[in-house]
Amino acid sequence: MRVSDPALLPMLRSRLPRDAEPSDADVVERYFSMILGGTRPGSRIRAFNMLYLDHSQAARSHRVDDVLDAFESWSQLSVAEFAPTRIFVHAGVVGWKGRAILIPGKTQSGKSSLVAALVKAGASYYSDEFAVLDETGRVHPFAKPLSMRASPTARQHNVAVEDLGGHVGEEPLPVGLVVMSQYKAGARWQPQTLSPGLGLLELLANTVSARRAAERALATLEGVVSNAPVIKSERGEAKMAAARILQVMEAGA
Repeated sequence: MRVSDPALLPMLRSRLPRDAEPSDADVVERYFSMILGGTRPGSRIRAFNMLYLDHSQAARSHRVDDVLDAFESWSQLSVAEFAPTRIFVHAGVVGWKGRAILIPGKTQSGKSSLVAALVKAGASYYSDEFAVLDETGRVHPFAKPLSMRASPTARQHNVAVEDLGGHVGEEPLPVGLVVMSQYKAGARWQPQTLSPGLGLLELLANTVSARRAAERALATLEGVVSNAPVIKSERGEAKMAAARILQVMEAGA
């Protein structure tokens, strides 16, 4: 990380992924540069706060928090892309009676609201951003505050899992169920079970390192779909969908 003002460093450190540690490596896969904006003495021009990813502009705003939010998102994505021993899938994850439920999906697919509903129903919280898979197919925690929206156009706000009455899972879990689901107002929950091949393609489409580490990603995901069913359905309200998902888990126990 490079900054134009030392005051930015503690702000950036606070946005790094959980368990991040300093490194003295001579070569890095990616670097970030942040330039502090604002009004300079003797000038009436208000400069933007800027974030650069390697040599490309990643964000600019008059609000420092907007640029810090962008840094947080990009730093997490960079960890997911370059992780040497883990496969990161864009997915919400909860634990239920010793097995993990994966909910793959891109931003604004409704995975955070479904994760929140499952946590309220008693599931343990693992992530609303990434399913972190090891070579055996077990899911590790990537716990962060849930990113919730009051509406599709509203700004995200962070919600601690404890505020939902839940708790963070700590132990890696085998995958028990993969749920492909997109929110649609008024939709009925009518899940179909996908073949392992189609399930693999759905997971691969949400895997960050699918191109960079294709062989390792395929081997890991094949292990997941060979041991856990993959179901797909549009859904309406998260609370009802969560109850149905837990019924599927109980039926397969």
